[in-house]
Amino acid sequence: MARVLNKIVDVKPDEIRALSLGFVFNFVVLGSYYVIRPIRDEIGAASGVDNLSWMFTGTLVAMLVANALFSAIVARMPRRRFIPIAYRFFIVNLVLFYFLMKTLPAAQQIWVGVAFFIWVSVFNLFVVTVFWAFMTDIFNSDQGKRLFGFISVGGTLGGILGGTITASLVRHIGTANLLFVSAAMLEAGAWCVRFFPTDFKQQDRPPAPKRAEVEKPIGGGFWAGITHVAQSPYLLGICAAMLLYTITSTLVYFQQADITAHQFTDRAARTAFFAHLDQSVNILTIGVQIFLTGRLLKWLGVGVTLAVLPLISLIGFGAMGFMPILGLLALFQTLRRASNYAVSRPAREVLFTVLRREDKYKAKSFIDTFIYRAGDQIGAWSYPLLTWLGLGLTGISFVAAPLAGIWLALSLWLGRRQVALARERESLAS
Repeated sequence: MARVLNKIVDVKPDEIRALSLGFVFNFVVLGSYYVIRPIRDEIGAASGVDNLSWMFTGTLVAMLVANALFSAIVARMPRRRFIPIAYRFFIVNLVLFYFLMKTLPAAQQIWVGVAFFIWVSVFNLFVVTVFWAFMTDIFNSDQGKRLFGFISVGGTLGGILGGTITASLVRHIGTANLLFVSAAMLEAGAWCVRFFPTDFKQQDRPPAPKRAEVEKPIGGGFWAGITHVAQSPYLLGICAAMLLYTITSTLVYFQQADITAHQFTDRAARTAFFAHLDQSVNILTIGVQIFLTGRLLKWLGVGVTLAVLPLISLIGFGAMGFMPILGLLALFQTLRRASNYAVSRPAREVLFTVLRREDKYKAKSFIDTFIYRAGDQIGAWSYPLLTWLGLGLTGISFVAAPLAGIWLALSLWLGRRQVALARERESLAS
């Protein structure tokens, strides 16, 4: 296996087990989400652009509550315990939504759809954030640059499988039954945590007498994630980059909902379109992850690699400003999302490898969930405001382009700070 993997990724013999488990873990987690993602997108498009803003507001409130509960659990439980608990909580929710979709009358299904949209918007961030927090705790900065690209391939394959399942079966078994497929994959993710090696070798791990400490509760204050972010220019920079990413993503999402709502009249056809779009994103993503991601991080560094996505966004919004049509939107979304999953996401996770353990879970969770959804909220209300001011798809695209330019400059600065912090960490470990 070492010989096979070495042809794809720069992995050392003692890292193979952790790398393989990370690959499988990401596969089932992203697969679980992509089974239900097209269902959420169809609900959003069917609800209309005007209602989407309120649905994003509900998501932000739910995210704040969920983040507080997660921080409380993290402070009191070891990671091998609180991660399966978090995943199984979402499994119970999936079962509950199944019964609501099957038993409630048609007049009340609209509220089930709104609740499901908000729930999936919370679900997708937490299951992915918990996974990557665990990875940044397992691997150090050097390992992240070498291995996170390959681990991301597992998530891409899971996304391809999840999108294929939904696109193939939604017309035959209905949306409700797909929830059980998502739940089964999520349960597999909970079991992956149990089998990760406890004696995994790292360059900066503590001396032998202290190794057991990593499996103890992380501890810390209830608001530590927020206060630590407020006190760190580096973490504030990550917050700003996250806000710019999510604001621009939400503007694209609203454009997608607006265009597809007029382009498709059949809900099943619209769901299938979103599923096929997900498939295209994941196929492109896996090619980049296998052949480019690790090499980009190694050759160009974290900062330049992070700058790829805002550069694509800057070009894409400029093009949409001249031709706001479905075909160009699909191409822009495919390139943008593929770049995020294949290039930007692994590079962004490397930013967190230089943090202390408490911040890897608490500060990272706050940034990846609440700050992410706060950006969604800003974007969600900016879109109808810009529309009210008389800007159409073209004008909104030209407003978003400068934001992408600021995001690009910030990405380069974060890359330089990550290198400096990694050197300080290595010096302290020595």
